[in-house]
This record gives sequence, structure tokens and C-alpha cells, in this order.
Amino acid sequence: MTQRIQLGRKNNLEVTRQVDFGLYLAAGEVGEVLLPARYVPEGAQVGDTLEVFLHLDSEERLVATTQTPLIEVGQFAFLTVKWTNEYGAFLDWGLMKDLFCPFAEQKARMGTGERHLVYCYIDPRTYRILCSARIERFLSHQAPDYQPGQAVDALIHQRTDLGYKAIIDNRHAALLFNNEVFRPVGIGERLTAYVKRVRDDGKVDLRLNATHGQQHVQDFSAQLLAHLRTAKDGFCPLHDKSDAEEVYRAFGVSKKTFKQAVGKLYKQGLITLHTNGLRITVAGITQGMED
Repeated sequence: MTQRIQLGRKNNLEVTRQVDFGLYLAAGEVGEVLLPARYVPEGAQVGDTLEVFLHLDSEERLVATTQTPLIEVGQFAFLTVKWTNEYGAFLDWGLMKDLFCPFAEQKARMGTGERHLVYCYIDPRTYRILCSARIERFLSHQAPDYQPGQAVDALIHQRTDLGYKAIIDNRHAALLFNNEVFRPVGIGERLTAYVKRVRDDGKVDLRLNATHGQQHVQDFSAQLLAHLRTAKDGFCPLHDKSDAEEVYRAFGVSKKTFKQAVGKLYKQGLITLHTNGLRITVAGITQGMED
């Protein structure tokens, strides 16, 4: 069966022959594609299978590279404009030949040095790899089939009064509400988020924690108690007046979760509270967590 190659994506291709200027790789119905010498991994030889990215060179010829681009066909990413001309903008996507965004695909005129969210696609007329800043056209309008708690890849792209807009799994629009954000989140950041719910209108709400509600507090209570058991003098210099970012840096949880866990451990007699932190009790050292 002839292998089907994917332009603008990574492919695993077999080395068929070696020449002075690189390697030729089996490229399915296309025949062979060149991997220039500058990108050939040390020790690669005929018969090896290499992971390469397929794109078009400056003369619109199919070519392979072992470089990893900042975006592939079918993906969204923030890219920086390197230069412009009378036809559009050229963005840095990590390869020698820059990625073209025509004026028609720009929401506003792009300028050199600016960073824009774009979608990478193949122009059906020219077969060229292009990008577009008109991202709404490329988002799915079908209701997503996600389950609560399911992990998704999220690209944060806009701050609003409600929270942060995100694109998940390069397909669906989602929102991370402000009350679910317990650490600094940056525009352009990629992170693992978790589905809180899919609304009736198909919109997706996200959260940053894998577990939710009381289960998350229970899990962190056990983590905090384990930390105190190994800490010097069984002491932690965090308390209810500590800064939320300080709490997150120490334990990776929100201050709300931290305070709930502290309250749970205190009621169980496993810790004592102090103005400068909290300390494990003898009961906390000798007893396990109670449900």
C-alpha cells in the first residue's frame, strides 16, 4: 500500500538513497523527497526511518527538514511578523522560508515585529502552506464530545472581563473563568486544562485543576500533610494571609484550596495554626488522613 504523505506536517519516511547534497526519502505517491544535507542527522543511512516535516522551498518544491516548526497545518499558534511586502506579511515559524499571511487573511494590517494568533492551512488553489489571522473561520462549530474532567490542550489567546478565551485541541473555543485561575496565565501560553462542563450551546468551560471540589481538597490535604511530615520541624511558613502566587509556587494549588485543606487538617487535630505558618501535631505524624 502506498504511503500517504502529509504536507505541512511531520511524517515518518524511509531513507532510500544517499547523495552528496543530502538524503532522498520515500514519499509515497510523490516518489522521493530530498532531505538537504544540513538537516541530515548524524549517522543516518539508507533503510532508516526519519521523522521529518514536509514543506515547500523557495521554488515551491516539496522538501523535508528535521527542524521542528512552531506551527503545523491544522494548528493555531502565536507567531512573530518578520517582514511585509505589497502582498502580505511573512511570519517566523522556525524554518528558513517564512510563513505567508496574505492581506485578505489579516484582521488588521500586520506590522514587522508584531505577534499574532494565526491558523496554518493549505491553500486549495495553489497548494501553498499559508496562515490566517481570521481564526473564527477555522474553529469547529459542532458541539464537542468532551466529558467533565477530561484533559485538553489549551492555547490562551485573549483576556476578557469574564476570564481567558482559549482554543482547545486546535478545534474548539473555550473559556477559563477568572474564578478558576489561581496562578498567572499568559496570552499565548499553552497549558493542560480540564473540561469543567460543555454547555447546551456547545461552549466549553475549563478549569486548571484535574480534580474538582471536595475531592481536590481531599487530595491536597493528603499532599500537605505528607509535606509537613518531611519538613524541618514539621513547619510550613504559609498561612491564610500568604500571597496566592506564593501558595501556588509552593504547592501548585489555589489559595482557596490551600485554606480549605488547612481547615480540614486543623479540625482533625493534625496541625496547629500560627501567625507565621502551620505545624504538624503528634497526631498528624502518627495518624493517617481520615476521610
